[in-house]
Amino acid sequence: MKKVFVIAEAGVNHNGSIELAKNLIDVAAEAGANAVKFQTFKTELCITKNAVKADYQIDNTKDSKESQFEMVKKLELNESAHEELIDYCRKKNILFLSTPFDHDSINLLDKLGLEIFKIPSGEITNLPYLRHIGQLNKQLVLSTGMASLGEVEAAIDVLIKAGSQRDNITVLHANTEYPTPIEDVNLKAMITLGKAFNINYGYSDHTNGIEVPIAAVAMGASVIEKHFTLDKNMDGPDHKASLEPSELIDMIKAIRNIELALGSQIKQPSPSESKNILVARKSLIANKDILEGEVFTEHNLSVKRPGTGVSPMRWDEIIGTKASRSYKEDELI
Repeated sequence: MKKVFVIAEAGVNHNGSIELAKNLIDVAAEAGANAVKFQTFKTELCITKNAVKADYQIDNTKDSKESQFEMVKKLELNESAHEELIDYCRKKNILFLSTPFDHDSINLLDKLGLEIFKIPSGEITNLPYLRHIGQLNKQLVLSTGMASLGEVEAAIDVLIKAGSQRDNITVLHANTEYPTPIEDVNLKAMITLGKAFNINYGYSDHTNGIEVPIAAVAMGASVIEKHFTLDKNMDGPDHKASLEPSELIDMIKAIRNIELALGSQIKQPSPSESKNILVARKSLIANKDILEGEVFTEHNLSVKRPGTGVSPMRWDEIIGTKASRSYKEDELI
């Protein structure tokens, strides 16, 4: 059974602190995530000085007057921080991932040896960016928030033409609102993505709670990504739409249970229930005393537990035949 790849999205919830980032790694590792993911960027290369914040960023940060540039600049992790966090992840036996937001950051993560590259929803229409990542021929995870089916198709085509293998690309259905209103999730679109492009698919979740990613696993998601934080009340753009540690643990536990519950496509008695077959099923029994040579009829036969005798599925075969011996009432035929 192929396990669901769970990405615990730390993002920028470290608030620029290496120690907080390490605490987030601890939480992700203890929760059983496959990977913990951060964000790699040089603010000057991906945001203009006068770019405004999104509404959710304004709501979730204390300084409503600061620009998006000023907010994001405080959340950068430099190369040495990346090296330190990668080393810490190795010690914690969890995979380090990060989303690059500019060309320098793509090169940095490639230099640091990352084998999986996460493409965020905001870059799905960034041709030079997609071409750059596609040329690396890495494992790619492409988020599709805010995108139409045609835009997803165009992005996949760019990645493949640049040198990536289709089998190495996983598309994630996503909604880029923090938190996502439950009525806007449109989880069935995840299946549409997989079928439309004959490609691996999963789900990146921004709803409150854990039920939607669990449902996505039940629907066949191979990758789940979910933001988490140490405390939802911390100052920062993404904390309020993130899971707290206990919630992350509950989500991953539920995902692993759903994996087990999905099983195979073969319908057959399971080992645990097989012992109950003879107890729960029924057999043909004598409804009254039956003498040797008497004809079995629907009046002198009945069906009762246990299932250790002749199966009731042979009812038509037995009716009209003669008893080879005598039976007492309630005796198995």
